[in-house]
This record gives sequence, C-alpha cells and structure tokens, in this order.
Amino acid sequence: MRLGRVVGTCVVSACVEEYEGRKLLVIEPVSREMKPEGRPFVAVDAAGAGSGSEVIWIGGREACYATQEVVPADAAVVAIWEP
Repeated sequence: MRLGRVVGTCVVSACVEEYEGRKLLVIEPVSREMKPEGRPFVAVDAAGAGSGSEVIWIGGREACYATQEVVPADAAVVAIWEP
C-alpha cells in the first residue's frame, strides 16, 4: 500500500466491459511527507475518492481484487487517507 493524491480523472471513449460504471482516477504518488514521488498514473477507484483527495493505493495483481468484481487493473485506490 502506498500514498497518493488524486490529481484528475480519466475519461475513455471505449473500455472493457468490467470498467463500465467505474471511475478511473489519475493518481500522483507521494511520500509520507506528502511530497510528489514519481509519475502520475491511472487507477480504478474502489473507495469513492474525488479530485484532490489523499488516498491509499495498491498496485500489481492485488489491484484486480480491490472491487467487488474482479477487474483488469494495475493499480486501485482502496482507501481515502485522512491524517
């Protein structure tokens, strides 16, 4: 699990069936001090986060299981971080 900040959303013109109705967020990874740490990426939202939210995300195979139904994903937002 890692920290990130939602910096935007992603809108697609065509997607796989499993993504229908799901929100895709652009996440900027951050350090524990909340300083940018790496390049932004797209993650499927399983926590109901919005723009500007600080979040906890997971990557790799576990991201596929973050939602109730298995979706093909490399990264997923699993919680909203409220320090």
